Amino acid sequence: MIKFGTGGWRAVIADEFTKANLRLLTAGLCSLMIKEGCGGSEICVGYDRRFLSKESAHWIAEVLAGFGFRTLMVNRASPTPLIMYAVRTYGMPYGMMVTASHNPAVYNGVKVFTAGGRDAEAAVTVKIEAEISGLDPARIPSVDYDEALRAGLIREANPANEYIDSILALVDTEAIRKAHLRIALDPMYGVSQTSLRTILMTCRCELEVIHDRHDTLFGGKLPAPNASTLGVLSHVVTDRGCDLGIATDGDADRLGVIDEKGSFVHPNTLLVLLYWYLVKYRGWAGPCVRNNSTTHLLDRVAARLGQRCYEVPVGFKHISAKMAETDAVIGGESSGGMAVRGHISGKDGIYAAALLTEMLAVTGKSVSALFREITDACGELFYREADFSMTPARREELEKTLFEEEQIPELKGLQRVSREDGVKLYFADDSWVICRFSGTEPLLRMAAEADTPERAEGYIRAWRDLLGL
Repeated sequence: MIKFGTGGWRAVIADEFTKANLRLLTAGLCSLMIKEGCGGSEICVGYDRRFLSKESAHWIAEVLAGFGFRTLMVNRASPTPLIMYAVRTYGMPYGMMVTASHNPAVYNGVKVFTAGGRDAEAAVTVKIEAEISGLDPARIPSVDYDEALRAGLIREANPANEYIDSILALVDTEAIRKAHLRIALDPMYGVSQTSLRTILMTCRCELEVIHDRHDTLFGGKLPAPNASTLGVLSHVVTDRGCDLGIATDGDADRLGVIDEKGSFVHPNTLLVLLYWYLVKYRGWAGPCVRNNSTTHLLDRVAARLGQRCYEVPVGFKHISAKMAETDAVIGGESSGGMAVRGHISGKDGIYAAALLTEMLAVTGKSVSALFREITDACGELFYREADFSMTPARREELEKTLFEEEQIPELKGLQRVSREDGVKLYFADDSWVICRFSGTEPLLRMAAEADTPERAEGYIRAWRDLLGL
């Protein structure tokens, strides 16, 4: 029942996301940690604002205590990057975060982090799944939460101030203060509002904040910062004359942006902007990393700056690993997750937002003006994407078409095909199209990029025709 995807384990509440399965998952991790010689260690556990998140975190801590582990329980709803920061800062072997990130409100889940605050790689999650398979659900030890708290097996704390200070130390706060920026902030009913509000107000930004109350249904919308969910933020930016609109997903590891004109800025553009800024304006040097569904404009920018761009499969654990291997400046994905050298190894929408604010302050240019600067130097590519809901039977049928029969649409100029993660077709001039199954939701995802919007749309249409979608 418990299978990790590209972003942890996620399931529908009261279907597979149950107390029994949470206990099994935690017991599997405990069993693995004991085999790795980590018995008795302290593990950081956090939770977001989703339904049952706090209770689930407490159930996790009870099992950790039953296996003799100590828990640092972050005692309020918190951003996922904060938990990763705590794992790294306190030298913990593992950490756990109760969240389903940007999934619909009916989902919840658990992300597991390894030493250094990194997303657990597939080699680790496969071991956890193996340990789970050998467990008897009726024989999982646990200690009542309050009893474990009194016994010192659980300590409640909030390292948010340390986390916020670490970000403030990494950005040019003086430049931001002098810029007198007005920023619209949309936490999307999630957990970023305290951290981002504190950081931006410390830098003397004027804030317009919306959707900051606790709502487990996320206002009836998907808690993902994209063009279809940020309409209200766009209106706030234009109505209040803001320099920037910032939104974060449900657990604040992904970022969405509205520019000064009220237009949605695609995460591909954000990734390109930050890499350009860090290398050209900050003077950093080093490669960048993207997944196989993210813009190839990043490759052009890297080449223009005398650097290299590396491609990895979807899943931020792959980006983190390649960044560590190559000492990359930045790594990111088309869904809005980014990591920057010198901070935690995983996605952090809060730090990315702070850097974007610094970018505006230091350059004195708007988001749209800076992107024009890049496209004037490197040209432009047009990105299109589409998602299709999948039943288990339909997925099985299409998997046969894609991976057993290896069918692909007939398209001119095809240079090579990769099946490392889904099926990706590469063409000349940085054009490409990918078709892959989501690792977090029952979806088939397609994305394409080309020198014209029509050509990118044509690539997706060709896949749809082939697969009957």
